[in-house]
Amino acid sequence: MKTPPDFSFELAALARGCTTVAGVDEVGRGPLAGPVTAAAVILDPARIPPGLNDSKKLTAAARDRLYEAILRDARVAVAHASVDEIDAMNILNASHLAMARALAELAPDHALIDGNRLPKDLACSAEALVKGDARSLSIAAASIVAKVTRDRLMVDLAQQYPGYGWEGNAGYPVPAHLQALLDLGVTPVHRRSFAPVHKILCQAKSVTS
Repeated sequence: MKTPPDFSFELAALARGCTTVAGVDEVGRGPLAGPVTAAAVILDPARIPPGLNDSKKLTAAARDRLYEAILRDARVAVAHASVDEIDAMNILNASHLAMARALAELAPDHALIDGNRLPKDLACSAEALVKGDARSLSIAAASIVAKVTRDRLMVDLAQQYPGYGWEGNAGYPVPAHLQALLDLGVTPVHRRSFAPVHKILCQAKSVTS
């Protein structure tokens, strides 16, 4: 049985003399539509919400409950990289841009960042933690905030662009979304650099040319 995330990475940074340590995570690399969203969270060691875990391991109800607790008891920043930025610089760089934006709002001494690469030109020291959302409580908290924020954003976008099922699939390339792309076409918030969307645009261009 895997152990839940803990506060050991944060405590190690604090022991080195850092006064504030932020966990950072992003959500939304895989979808065909919508922005990529990042969150940075600085937990209060005396008020860590119980039950924090990788957002993917939690039910929607648990995520919503923890999201409210994190906003109440921690310092939180959320940032996005737009569809245009994703198409211009690729999804990895856009993810890092969103992370850097979220970190800039909190200005911590040190950052724990989910993944195996660090965003460039951060104003603080940082370390990358592979599967960090399952290892660090701060990154787990950031994963929850990013997930809930982006899911709610996609529900709003689903009302603007009905038929794609974003209220349920969050823009991921599930069969119903792919079929809707064929039936309804590409919206302004679809990522044109992603293969399924690009293919449909190329097919439409060849038909009209």
